[in-house]
Amino acid sequence: VGEGRPEVAATLRALNGALGRPAALWVKESGARNLRHRDFLAPRAALNAAFPGGQVPPEAVSAVPSLRGPAVLPLRVCRQTPAGLAVQVRRPEAFQRLLGPLPGPAPPAAGARTGCVVLHCPALRSSAALRPRHLRSVLLADHLAQLLRAQGVGVRLVPALSEERSWDVLRQLRICWPSASGSSSLTDAVSALKAALGRCPCASACDRGPGTAEGVICKVHLKSFVEQQGLLGYDPNLDVLLVTEGTLQSLAELQGAVLQCPVSDPMALPASHFPSQSSCCSIVHVVNCEEEFQQQQLDVLWRILDPGAHTALQKHLVCGPVKVTNPSSPIGADQYFQLRKRQMHEASVIKYGELAQDKAWTEVIDTLTVAAIRFEMLSTAHRSQITLDLENSSISTKGTKSGAFVMYNCARLATLFNTFQQAVERGTYPPLPPASELNFSCLREEGEWLLLFNYLLPFPEVLQQAAQLPPPSKGIRITANTETVCKFLIQLSMDFSSYYNRVHILGEPFPHLFDQMFARLQLLGAVRDVFHSALATLHLPPLNQI
Repeated sequence: VGEGRPEVAATLRALNGALGRPAALWVKESGARNLRHRDFLAPRAALNAAFPGGQVPPEAVSAVPSLRGPAVLPLRVCRQTPAGLAVQVRRPEAFQRLLGPLPGPAPPAAGARTGCVVLHCPALRSSAALRPRHLRSVLLADHLAQLLRAQGVGVRLVPALSEERSWDVLRQLRICWPSASGSSSLTDAVSALKAALGRCPCASACDRGPGTAEGVICKVHLKSFVEQQGLLGYDPNLDVLLVTEGTLQSLAELQGAVLQCPVSDPMALPASHFPSQSSCCSIVHVVNCEEEFQQQQLDVLWRILDPGAHTALQKHLVCGPVKVTNPSSPIGADQYFQLRKRQMHEASVIKYGELAQDKAWTEVIDTLTVAAIRFEMLSTAHRSQITLDLENSSISTKGTKSGAFVMYNCARLATLFNTFQQAVERGTYPPLPPASELNFSCLREEGEWLLLFNYLLPFPEVLQQAAQLPPPSKGIRITANTETVCKFLIQLSMDFSSYYNRVHILGEPFPHLFDQMFARLQLLGAVRDVFHSALATLHLPPLNQI
């Protein structure tokens, strides 16, 4: 029997291979009602399309339960049903194989980096105050960087933060972004770009009329270059760009980030992070929709001045608008943070009374505020509009869709294990035995299989999916699944909360009840690890109290 951590994708491949058809016929079930009867299904409509009369050869059906493989779930039975071919997993064995090792992706081997991605966030170049729409693209880039690093991908963040202005709101939101170092290499790179401008057939001198902006070096004809190169996906209104010193500094910094990327192997960057015929890294401009035009101008100028493979790998990840309802005046990112923090404090006082006024709660409320804002900004697909209702705090402080709800359930797990540990120290319970000694056949409650099958099993694949940057079919825009982790955590919190409210984990200290209690604690310990790993991609520390 092949051992190892089971995977959804590997099990689906084995099931499809067993039926001898190239098409993907099987689906994993996830709803509680269907999981009472089956774990995987080849739907009747798919079977009708793949087999004459929808009749699968009996020998193929009978071979399914004997499927084996290092990452294939142990299968118990395969049978014909009105809905299609239904398969059930041997659940005690699945619990054993999944709860032995810690869930989550294996750490990448030392030096086994799989390429490099430069994430460029133009919102951080503006001298104007950050607005919520800027915050969305910055939070998205910060989260995407964590997801890519978890998959072993090298990440460079651009631009470096200047020391000339305050970045308190980024620090408060636990956004990790590099600061400017004042390197002389940037000056040299700007000089080289000026020299390239002097040789560029698309560039021409700029008339110094009264309407000419100060600091303009020359003008570059972008439209003719886009047409000559047959570039797709650019705004048809791209025409002439007035190039300034600041424009060249932005390009120089991007060039510097590319040079610092550790990619040296032409095959080092997997297809999920853009295919490449060269050893260059990929550049992703994470922009809000209002910055998109300006970033396309910079993109084309870079292609003109530096016609290398890396500039051809530029892609644009565009965030939809952030609409603020009923603002008395334009609200800044720092005001937005302080408003949500005040609402979180008020909600905590209502729920926990004077306890929430204690100094120890300051850090808790700070973390809840960061969670509220990150989930508010990141749990919606990045292409879609977000509406911030500043008067209504329920999106941030109440309900099952909020970051606060996720953190609350993470804290419930911490409380459970603290309570258990204290009981062990008092001699009420023996310590939790090793996983190899646990009896997982005790886990028969519906919610236990739901937690394992929908969360512990697919979690590494969820992180991989969230980190993928699939190349666009045409043009320069890409779509990423940046909402995946937030949605996963919200759904996990709902199903864990339902289970925890229904099942008493720490029962009476009778030896005949210990087997079930220990198996449940092992399961919930793995759930806690998933919470912690997923929250780490959002720079959120787990809460130990709430």
